[in-house]
Amino acid sequence: MTMKLYCFGESGNAYKVALALTFSGVEWEPEFVDFFGGATRKPEFRAINVMGEVPVLVDGDTTLTQSGVMLDYISSKSGKLGGRSAAERREVLRWLFWDNHKLSTAIGTTRFQMNFVPEAKRSAEVIAFMQARLKSAYKVLDDHLSQRKWVAGEAMTIADLSCCGYLFYPEPFGFDRAAWPHIDAWLTRISTVPGWKAPYDLMPGSPADRV
Repeated sequence: MTMKLYCFGESGNAYKVALALTFSGVEWEPEFVDFFGGATRKPEFRAINVMGEVPVLVDGDTTLTQSGVMLDYISSKSGKLGGRSAAERREVLRWLFWDNHKLSTAIGTTRFQMNFVPEAKRSAEVIAFMQARLKSAYKVLDDHLSQRKWVAGEAMTIADLSCCGYLFYPEPFGFDRAAWPHIDAWLTRISTVPGWKAPYDLMPGSPADRV
């Protein structure tokens, strides 16, 4: 059965899941959600996800929300992209939780403020605060990757896909790949995996659609 991913191109959390679906070889199709048109606030979408958020993954009778849960589900169902031992699985989960708390949420807020909020309503103070927090997170990740090719284990896992999701987006949010050489090399490794596509090529919807 083909899985359905409710998504839109600008969503970094949806992109993580789209990459996991692609790399695991699972059959899936995107279902575009017009986030900027207010679709997630409508009753018909809230009937799918009461949290009013993208992404949502539907696999037959199973409906999942929250990207970390989806990544774990895809890995468990496909037998791919997970830890090879109990210890590796715990390491995968450790980095999933770290990403959700320290990296992706901060990037999502900063990127949204800098690119999708009208300029007159942007908060320079919020942006500066979030970018300072992000520098600390980038250093943790860059230092970690200085000693290894992948975030957890000896091969790519859902921990890599969770941490990399927002870092492939072209909009400015204060991240310069050249300033973080180990992150840069890691992102290059991921982008050479067969099936990889940039966010706006893998999912429907992009800022260009609203110009």
